[in-house]
Amino acid sequence: MSRKKEQRHYQIHTYEDGNTVRRLEAAPDYHEERRKRKEERRISEQKRRRRRAARRNRERALKMNAGYVAFLSACVGLVALTAVAYVDLQSDLIIRQRAIEQLEGEISDLKLENDAAYKRITSSIDLKEVRKQAKKLGMKYPSQKQIVYYSIDNADYMTQYAD
Repeated sequence: MSRKKEQRHYQIHTYEDGNTVRRLEAAPDYHEERRKRKEERRISEQKRRRRRAARRNRERALKMNAGYVAFLSACVGLVALTAVAYVDLQSDLIIRQRAIEQLEGEISDLKLENDAAYKRITSSIDLKEVRKQAKKLGMKYPSQKQIVYYSIDNADYMTQYAD
């Protein structure tokens, strides 16, 4: 090459960055690239093996023998019987609750009837007539000696025993 060509070639293919010396770039490590490729191949092979194993497991899972089918059928039957028993118990419970509500309603009606009958009876009694009949039979008012007073301490009832 001539000097001019060499100088032009130098100017075209070189880059000057101030007054510092550049560091040399390291040569590519072909061993590292091979190692990475081997690692990638190993990982892809593992993935392939796992996929094959998963496919085989799925195929095995889809195959059912007679014992397994019988076991599953028994389980389904047991669950169905339990559900039927549960629904039956729930219906019995509802029937009993309705019967209890009906009986409570009857009790309430009977209490109302009893209260009405008691008021009717107490309002129909003529106390003056009772007093007349008592005098005819010889009854009289009690004397002071016959009256006994009791004191009750914070109780809503008391028990009396005869002497």
